[in-house]
Amino acid sequence: MNPIKSRRQFFAGAAAGVAGLAVARSALAGLPEPALQTSSNTAAPVLPHSGRPYHPVVTLNGWTLPWRMKDGVKEFHLVAEPVVREVSPGFVVNMWGYNGQSPGPTIEVVEGDRVRLFVSNQLPEPTSVHWHGQRLPAGMDGVAGLNQASIPVGKTFVYEFQARRPGTFMYHPHADEMVQMAMGMHGFWVTHPKTSHPYISEVQRDFCFLLNAFDVEPGSKTPRVNTMLDFNIWCWNSRIFPGIDSLNVRHNDRVRIRIGNLTMTNHPIHLHGHEFEVTGTDGGPTPPLSRWPEVTADIAVGQMRQLEFQATEEGDWAIHCHKSHHTMNAMGHDVPTMIGVDHRGLIQKIQQLVPDYMMMGERGMYDMKQMQMPLPDNTAPMMSGQGQFGPIGMGGMLSVLKVRKDQKPGDYSDPGPYRFPAGTVAREWQGSTPAPARAPQHASAPAAASVVKPRGTGPHH
Repeated sequence: MNPIKSRRQFFAGAAAGVAGLAVARSALAGLPEPALQTSSNTAAPVLPHSGRPYHPVVTLNGWTLPWRMKDGVKEFHLVAEPVVREVSPGFVVNMWGYNGQSPGPTIEVVEGDRVRLFVSNQLPEPTSVHWHGQRLPAGMDGVAGLNQASIPVGKTFVYEFQARRPGTFMYHPHADEMVQMAMGMHGFWVTHPKTSHPYISEVQRDFCFLLNAFDVEPGSKTPRVNTMLDFNIWCWNSRIFPGIDSLNVRHNDRVRIRIGNLTMTNHPIHLHGHEFEVTGTDGGPTPPLSRWPEVTADIAVGQMRQLEFQATEEGDWAIHCHKSHHTMNAMGHDVPTMIGVDHRGLIQKIQQLVPDYMMMGERGMYDMKQMQMPLPDNTAPMMSGQGQFGPIGMGGMLSVLKVRKDQKPGDYSDPGPYRFPAGTVAREWQGSTPAPARAPQHASAPAAASVVKPRGTGPHH
């Protein structure tokens, strides 16, 4: 894990950088220095060094933005810029983001904090920042042209408002957003309660991540920004399985998972082994009497959902989007289904002309788990990842909740594969088996089914 670094080199030379800012030159020395993170690993939680205390979040494959206190105000510095994100080991994508990463760093504050955010634009076009879900003055809402002028290239704007209510929010542009959000510009914002809150529980583990998606042609590095629906790289915090870190918790911990959706479709997020409750939305914490147990929460576009549960079950438990094509990568949308087709001997003939040809579908796509299909450079495999019992036939929006009795409080390190107690793993049966019950089989089917349509009773019958 690389440490978070400060970097004066965000500005291309001191003189050029000073000339490009929209704040007074005399005020430049007062700007908080922008921090940079280049690692794709999950950074350790950042304990508050000033201001009100709070229990920090852990951003999956991300980090928390440092701040400074100045005259009682929390000051942050975001730099919008092109970045290169490692989406999974060996697969990198050209994106736009903040402070070296996409998504940008998580911003953590406390209810009642006065917040000042400097935003420097190092993109090739104007931008803005919308603070999604916040209550704030209209002139700070960040819709370019409506609430403010766009931030020109090379300029710095400042936003200032009070964090008025606790909850989980997001930030993203509202300027050429089809391009800028499609290129990965967004981040998380968490406002912690300043005192004990009747709707907000104390938790031992608090995770957050964003759902995002890209259309990256196999072998390329830059997303196609005009895509509306046919995305092929489905991500959590711009990472795909097996590049997504696991969520590592201690047995019986109270766990909170905050999930925001900035893709172009909904995502039913399903957790194995536990039931949870939705304890918060973009609008704030939900009243306890409005909650019920779930194992899947559908998160619509532009929504945030906060899931909470007691980690009572030891083991390795999948957490994933339940749309099957969202747990795959580098998909081809026009591949025909060949299940059941007998093409024995055909592949060898085709491979005489096209040596790298591979036909999919005789046994579904299961072979893709075990065979390494030739792929262009910088292409994520369709299905990848290894478990202790063999290849895992999923990718994309998938991670693992790892619950362990010996995981120490505050320890977020990966404990490795679960050691299953004897006799608790499904296995091949060696004995005799009873005959399965089947539906009655008819000797012959009727030549044609007769359909009786009900007669209408309305005025037209």
